[in-house]
Amino acid sequence: MTDQPTARSDRIVTVPNAISALRLGLVPVFVYLVVRHQDIWAIAVLAFAGVTDWLDGLAARRLNQYTKLGRLLDPAADRLFILSTVFLLGWRGIVPWWLVALLAAREAVMGLALGVLKLKGIDPPAVVFVGKAATFALMYAFPLLLLAEISNRTAANAAWVFGWAFAIWGLALYWVACGAYLIEAYRALRRLGRGGQEVGGGGGGREAA
Repeated sequence: MTDQPTARSDRIVTVPNAISALRLGLVPVFVYLVVRHQDIWAIAVLAFAGVTDWLDGLAARRLNQYTKLGRLLDPAADRLFILSTVFLLGWRGIVPWWLVALLAAREAVMGLALGVLKLKGIDPPAVVFVGKAATFALMYAFPLLLLAEISNRTAANAAWVFGWAFAIWGLALYWVACGAYLIEAYRALRRLGRGGQEVGGGGGGREAA
C-alpha cells in the first residue's frame, strides 16, 4: 500500500511543510532535554512530534499540498527524531546498544539505496503503509520507555511492557519496509537498464521513510 500518485509543486510555504519544519526544529530541543534529564518535558516533546508526524500527512492530503520540499522534510524529520532518540536512550542506558545498532544499520542501508537511485536519476519509491506504521510504533515506544524510568513501580512496569512491545514491532516493521523499498529500487533499476522510462515513486509528496 503506497501513497497515491500526486503532482508535486515547487511551493515552499505550505501547511504540511511548516509542520514538518516545526518537527525538525524540535529535535535539538528534545536532545537538550534528555541530556539534562528533563524527562517529563522530553516525553511531552516526543509525544507532540508524533502528533505532528500524523498531522503533516493529513494536511497534505486534505489541502492537496504535495511539494518537492515536503518530500524531503517529512522523512528527514522522522529519521532525525528516531535516530537521535534511540542514541540518547542508549547513552542513558534505557535501551541496549543492539537496538541502536539495528536502527542505525537500517538507515545506512536505506541511505545507500536512495543514494544509488539518485545517482541514476530515479525518484525514490513512494512511502509504503508499513513504513509509516513502523515510524508510529517507534514514536510510541520511545516515550513509554523513557516514562518507565521516572514512574512509580506499577506505572513503570506497564510503560516498560508496552514500550518494548511497540519497539519490537516498530523495529520489525522498519526492516520489512526497508525490504519493500529495496525490492522497488531493484525493479526500478532493472526497468532503467532495459531502457524503460522510470517515473519513480509517483510523487506522492513523501519520500521513502
